[in-house]
Amino acid sequence: MKLYSYIVTHDTGFSPNPFWGCCTLADCKPTIRRTAEVGAWIVGLSPKANGNRKVFAMEVDEILDYSSYHSDGRFANKIPDYSRGEVVWKAGDNIYKPLLNGDFQQLRSMHSHGDEENPETKAHDLGGMNVPVARNFHYFGGSGPELPQHLEELKVGRAYKNRFTPETIRDFLEFISSYPKGVSAPPKKWPGSDTSWKQKA
Repeated sequence: MKLYSYIVTHDTGFSPNPFWGCCTLADCKPTIRRTAEVGAWIVGLSPKANGNRKVFAMEVDEILDYSSYHSDGRFANKIPDYSRGEVVWKAGDNIYKPLLNGDFQQLRSMHSHGDEENPETKAHDLGGMNVPVARNFHYFGGSGPELPQHLEELKVGRAYKNRFTPETIRDFLEFISSYPKGVSAPPKKWPGSDTSWKQKA
């Protein structure tokens, strides 16, 4: 089993997107998304300045390409909808609409320039090729637990880590199993007056 850890620089509910019953990673971290397989765990930590706390952990049970992800009705609610007021609708990560010429349109989202595409984030996202999906996940947002000392190996600076001993992986699985599944708290960068993270978890 592979275990990946990385820093979630911007915890907004967009990447990862833990809403609508599953956690998806459709944007950012292209190398992880290209190489992760079903059964892998992906762990996101807060930056060092915020204590390297757990932001989320997801066990990948499905991997889709962008065309399949966008057209699959199970993930329709993850297509951003800026006509709705609640933030959960704007945080959707299903932002790449397939075109007839084989390219993709980047929809208005947290990675676009308003209604205009952002070529830099588009190229970076699409370079990942795949969208890992997890129904077994733990999302802590800005209220995540600290890593115990015996799991400090998961801490990472830039990029990511994915080479851990079987003992570390075993200890991680034991640690994460003691926490509730699903969404436990809002993302760190989430309006305090908006409770849609809870209603749509």
